[in-house]
Amino acid sequence: MERKGFSWGVVLGLALLGFSRSVGWALNKGLSFPLLSSYTGSAFVKGTILAVEGLIGLFIPVLFGYYSDTLRSGHGRRRPFIMVGGIMAGIAALLIYTAYVMNVPLWGFALALGFFYFAMHTYTAQYRALMPDTVESGHRGKASGVITLLEWAGNLFLFGLAGFLIARAVAETGESEGIKALAQTPYLKVPFIVTALFLIGAALFVYFIVREPKAPEVEEEEGLWDYLKSIVENRDFLKFYSAQTLWWMSFEFIAMFLYGILAYILHGSADEESIKAVTSLGLYLMALFNVTVLIGALPGGIIYDRLGRRLSIILGGVIFALPQLWGWFIHSQTEIVIALGIAGIGWGILMAASYPVIGDLLTKFEREAFTGRYYGFFEATRSLPVLLAGVVGGAIVDLAGGNYKVLFPIGAIMVLLAMPMIWAMKNLEAGRG
Repeated sequence: MERKGFSWGVVLGLALLGFSRSVGWALNKGLSFPLLSSYTGSAFVKGTILAVEGLIGLFIPVLFGYYSDTLRSGHGRRRPFIMVGGIMAGIAALLIYTAYVMNVPLWGFALALGFFYFAMHTYTAQYRALMPDTVESGHRGKASGVITLLEWAGNLFLFGLAGFLIARAVAETGESEGIKALAQTPYLKVPFIVTALFLIGAALFVYFIVREPKAPEVEEEEGLWDYLKSIVENRDFLKFYSAQTLWWMSFEFIAMFLYGILAYILHGSADEESIKAVTSLGLYLMALFNVTVLIGALPGGIIYDRLGRRLSIILGGVIFALPQLWGWFIHSQTEIVIALGIAGIGWGILMAASYPVIGDLLTKFEREAFTGRYYGFFEATRSLPVLLAGVVGGAIVDLAGGNYKVLFPIGAIMVLLAMPMIWAMKNLEAGRG
C-alpha cells in the first residue's frame, strides 16, 4: 500500500497494536510491584528490578529501530519485528505467571520480567515508526489522538479486569488484601492469559493485514554511529528528547511507586501489609487515570494539528504537573482521586501532542527514510526514565524514611523544567498542516 494522507484502516490497525501493547505494559504496572512485595519490602530492590525495563529499553529500540530502517524484504521493514516481538511478548507474559505460582526465587521472577521487557522492546520502535511511515504530516495529530486513545484504553481494560478479578477473589476467600486473595484463586492466571492473547493476536493482525509503503530511497546509508551523532548535533531533536526524558521520569515516579504512595498517605507506612491493602484502590486509580487520559488524548491531537505544537505540548505538561505539586499536601483518598484525574487529562494531551513530533521533524529535514532509528531513540528517552525512576526514586524514598509522597513535587519540577526546552525548538511549528 502506498502512503495516503489518512487511512482509517491503517490507523485502526496500529491502534489495535497499541491497545495490545498497553495491555501488556499495564499488566506489568498493575501486578509486578505487589507481586514483588511478596519477595522483598525494600523500595530500592523492587525499583531496581522494575528499572530493568528501562535498561533494556535504552538499547534495544535504538538498535532494532536502526536495523528495521535498513531491512529490505518482501515482508516489509517493520512487520517482521512486530510479529516476532509480539509472539515473544505473549509467551513472556505466561512465563511471569508460571514463575510466580511455581514459587521461584526472586532472581527467577526477575528474569521472567526481564524477558518480557526484552520481548516488548523488540518491536517498540517499529510500532512507533509505522504511523509516520503511513500517515502524511498534517494528519499525524489526528492519527496520534486515535492511537493514543486506544493505547490508554488498553491500560484501562487491564486495570479494570484485574480490579474485577480481585473483587471476586476477596469475596470468595474472605481475604482482605486484594493481591493475596487473587493469588489464592485461579483468577490470577486470567490477566496473564488475556494479555498473551492480545499481544500475539494483534501482532499477527498487523503482520497479515497492514501493508507498509515502499521504503524511501536512500542515496547513502547512515551508519549507526553517524545516526547517533546526528541526533546530538541537531538541537531540536536533542531538546525534544531531553524534555521527554524529564516528563516520562515524572510519570514513572507515580506509575512505578503508586502503591507505595497510596499506602504511605492512607496508612502512614508502605510495608508489605499496607501495600497489599491498597492494591484494589491502586488498580481503581490506575483505571481512573486512564479514563481521564482518554479524555485528553483526542483534543490533544486536534490541538497539535490545528492550534500549534508548542501550545499543545506545554498545555498538557502544565496540566499534568500542577496536581503533582498539590500532591505533597494530600491526605485523603478523595484528594488523591481528584489529583490523579486532573493529571490524567494533562498526560493525555501531552502524549497525543508529543508522539508525532519526531515524524514531523524528519519530514522537515527530509529524513523520513530514518523513522525507525529516530523513533527507536524516541523510545529510549522513554525508557531511560524507567531506569532512573526505579533506582533514583527508590533511593529517594528510602532516604526520606519511606515517604513515597516526596516523589510528587520532584516529578512536577521535572515536567516544568521540560517546558522551556519545547518552547526553544526552532523547527517545531515549521510545516504545520
